[in-house]
Amino acid sequence: MSTTDTDTGTGRTKDPATAKRHIGVSADGELGEAGSQLSTAPVDTAVPGSFGGSRAPGALGWLTWTGREVVGWARWFWRQLTSMRVALILLFLLSLGAIPGSLIPQSGTDAQKVADFKDAHSVLGTVYDKLGLFHVYSSVWFSAIYILLFVSLIGCIVPRTWQFVGQLRGRPPGAPKRLNRLPAYATWRTAAEPEQVREAALKILKQRRFRAHIEKDAVAAEKGYLRETGNLLFHIALIVMLVAFAWGQLFKSEGNKLIVEGGGFSNTISQYDDFKSGNLFSTDDLTPFSFNLKKFTGTYERTGPNKGTPRTYQADITYSIGAYGKRKKTTVKVNEPLRIGDSKVYLTAHGYAPVVTVRDGKGNVVYHDAVPMLPLDPNVTSQGAIKVMDGYKNAQGTSEQLGFSAFFVPTFAGAGKGDMFSQFPALDFPVLALSGFHGSLGVDAGIPQNVYQLDTSKMKQFKDAKGNIVKARLLPGETMKLPNGAGSITFDKGIKEWANFQVTQQPGSDWALIGAFTAIFGLAGSLFIQRRRVWVRAATGADGVTVVEMAGLGRSESAKLPEELGDLAALVHDQAPTKPDTDEAAVETDPDAEPSVPAAEGAEK
Repeated sequence: MSTTDTDTGTGRTKDPATAKRHIGVSADGELGEAGSQLSTAPVDTAVPGSFGGSRAPGALGWLTWTGREVVGWARWFWRQLTSMRVALILLFLLSLGAIPGSLIPQSGTDAQKVADFKDAHSVLGTVYDKLGLFHVYSSVWFSAIYILLFVSLIGCIVPRTWQFVGQLRGRPPGAPKRLNRLPAYATWRTAAEPEQVREAALKILKQRRFRAHIEKDAVAAEKGYLRETGNLLFHIALIVMLVAFAWGQLFKSEGNKLIVEGGGFSNTISQYDDFKSGNLFSTDDLTPFSFNLKKFTGTYERTGPNKGTPRTYQADITYSIGAYGKRKKTTVKVNEPLRIGDSKVYLTAHGYAPVVTVRDGKGNVVYHDAVPMLPLDPNVTSQGAIKVMDGYKNAQGTSEQLGFSAFFVPTFAGAGKGDMFSQFPALDFPVLALSGFHGSLGVDAGIPQNVYQLDTSKMKQFKDAKGNIVKARLLPGETMKLPNGAGSITFDKGIKEWANFQVTQQPGSDWALIGAFTAIFGLAGSLFIQRRRVWVRAATGADGVTVVEMAGLGRSESAKLPEELGDLAALVHDQAPTKPDTDEAAVETDPDAEPSVPAAEGAEK
């Protein structure tokens, strides 16, 4: 038995005949159907520069010529659009188009950053605005790339799918005339009958999961259909991902809500602190539910290199689904959201809300509430604003509004030990620093304000008789008196905590995840599985002895094909062993031959 692997040398020739042999087709076309295309990828065809003859005179000739040209160019454009080359180019352009959406502020995500960018870069901001770079994912040019890629993938996949189905329904092609021209080849002579060899080969190939059948004097087999299946699955998964992403962007919603312990939330747009949604989103799409924050629990590492790192970070809530749903208890943790229908409730931030009481000059309580403070660093150094908008009158009986600029630290280092910054995120030594203003907060103008910032443009700061600014650092339970009988503000002993929740509704995310995993498996199959064909021919030679030929053809050159053919040839050879030559048989059966004498121990052979 001899096995040869052709076309494995380093000195390949570049003539057309050799090039054809590399894909399994001889120069004279002897491989025929056996060397047909092993992939369903579309074959590039030459596009002529003209789609018909010369234009005939008259209006009818002009209409005929114009229609012919329009149809011709439309077909040419469709062929280009549905080619794999153009699909890859569009996918690359889509990736490039997403880069500005990550680097440049987007109006749908943070309109304030977009406004700040335009103020800081007047010329560049105008250019970006005209190019749609502040809303990349809803811009015309990004949508055009997205839609063209979608159409290209569909136009490429549909014909390939039908072609692949036809291959699955058909049989492997018959053996070519000259198997020795194929990349992997083996042959030997056997005493077994040709029919016995073919039956043995058919059984062995089927055991190796080849699709095989006997055609004339040879067994034709094929394997590796999962390669094309993986290729089609990869492209179908891309379409699923594109549809899922588009669906999610059009119908998504995302809102944030800060809730102090004891507070609640209902899933309506008016309840959100900020809210953004897709173009086709409707308020009717909101999942009806509500919840209350009962308690927030946060513990932190006390020692070591991770000091201050959260160990426990969770919110205990009670929720109900619908207007009359039963109340249920649950705990929301970081990366462990509450799932209600299509909505997910994430825990995204945490801070403190000192409770303060403001009294007027007569001792009447005009304000009593927990004031959320925004953290500035990992140790929860926080700042905020206290606004008394109604019910306050000064010592002269005139209605005014009060405002206090607040600075809060949960763990104060102590007076004379540097600036007022927190040393630890837990409530070990809470201190509230205040400075007061009186006048107009500007809220009556109807212009939205940041609840965590104080507009002092129409206010005056409280000062004592010496003209010094009135400010104080308060411990829980302490009170700061305002000058001239203006009242007081007390830092109550009860300090509440707040949690920020993000409620998202992203339809299509599950399909996008399924598409991503399918694309990975499909791509792996198309890369690591080789489509190959094997033929076993058994025919009676001129001397009456059966000649067995085996050959293999793969879609691409691979060292595994000759190895696999060698293994198959060994199995077939076991069923149809090589017939010894006549001279060798005669020598072995010659009665006059002298018996062989074993060599003495230690003698050279």
